[in-house]
Amino acid sequence: MAELKLGDYVKAKKFNSLEHDFEGTIEKVYENTVLVHIEKYDKEDRVTVTDFNERAVVSKKLTKLLKASPEPEKPAELDA
Repeated sequence: MAELKLGDYVKAKKFNSLEHDFEGTIEKVYENTVLVHIEKYDKEDRVTVTDFNERAVVSKKLTKLLKASPEPEKPAELDA
């Protein structure tokens, strides 16, 4: 599995009171979990997503990378 990082767009498996899988952007990376800002979800989960403030801490094992965040550009070296 690719190493998940800040800004990656992922799909996460349903858990607890979320009845369906959801998608979102990683806001924080922990040792075994990630904090996901929920952006795409089933309309039946609207109340739960709102209660969660559109965020969920998800096990890395339950996430699938859909789109990697762009690599930051390296600053151009200055000529001395």
